[in-house]
Amino acid sequence: MAGSEEVVGDIAAGALAARAIEPAHGEVGADGHTHEAACLNCGTVLVGPHCHGCGQAAHVHRTLGAFFHDLLHGVFHFEGKIWRTLPMLAWQPGRLTREYIDGRRASYVSPIALFLFSVFLMFAVMKQVSGPSPVEVKDAATAGLAQNEQELAALRQQRAELARAGKSTEVIDGEIAGRESAVEAMGEVGRELEPTGISRANLSTDLPLLQHAATAFNANPGLALYKLQNNAYKFSWALIPISVPFVWLLFAWRRRYGLYDHTVFVTYSLCFMTLLLTVLALGAAVGVPFLGMVALLVPPVHMYRQLRGTYALGRASALWRTWALLMISASALILFTVLLLAQTGA
Repeated sequence: MAGSEEVVGDIAAGALAARAIEPAHGEVGADGHTHEAACLNCGTVLVGPHCHGCGQAAHVHRTLGAFFHDLLHGVFHFEGKIWRTLPMLAWQPGRLTREYIDGRRASYVSPIALFLFSVFLMFAVMKQVSGPSPVEVKDAATAGLAQNEQELAALRQQRAELARAGKSTEVIDGEIAGRESAVEAMGEVGRELEPTGISRANLSTDLPLLQHAATAFNANPGLALYKLQNNAYKFSWALIPISVPFVWLLFAWRRRYGLYDHTVFVTYSLCFMTLLLTVLALGAAVGVPFLGMVALLVPPVHMYRQLRGTYALGRASALWRTWALLMISASALILFTVLLLAQTGA
């Protein structure tokens, strides 16, 4: 249950964080009810439900109920938009991307907010389905061993006191024997435990950038893999600036499309791929068949549809760009992996 509650917490945190950066473009504001004559933030005279100087709401709540209302509003208002955005992202990604670029944004979650939420969701689900991390397993084993050793020392002290008093030690001898067996077994497990289930390797590379990562994996593969996973979460945003220049190359001779268009395209595409990985992870956890086929077929089909809708391409033009985009994705993942390995060895 604790793991499930942690996942729910991570997802809610993702929604709140995404909502925090999600602008209220085109949304209906408050009903105009205010209690202040001037903005409490900047002092500008109020003429409506929001300050025209800094944008803060005119009426500021100061009750505990209002605090929790804001919490629920942050989660569920974001949720209201996301249920309009996700179907478009899945079935009409090109139309969603083009509408956002053209300024029709009130009904949709912005690409960066959706990316933030999808990354939160993916890593929360991955953590749940993969179980405790190697470092957590090792730490739990070490803590359990230390606790058993302390209890064993206390039992031995009690036995010594009973012996000095001339009392029977038969019962406590049995407890000590059981505790000694537990300590010995846990110590053996701790010595044999490889946190990742992989043996130590003798990795080496001629690239100075990756040499530290190879050294880290050689010294402690479990800890290095744990750091690699954490860095993947921390630096997931880097996939956007890594990918955009490659996409720009596909349209370098079409000046009507700028870097902003490509950034929105890449971010929504990454959102879909992240959510697809989340669904595949959940499917694998419950034994859904044909996941490999889904993983192979869905990404190129989605790329093709998004390219056609975003850039108004014909079939042939979209097809060769889809093939190129698959190569671009592989290149971006390689560069991203190099970045992660470099950070892991830092």
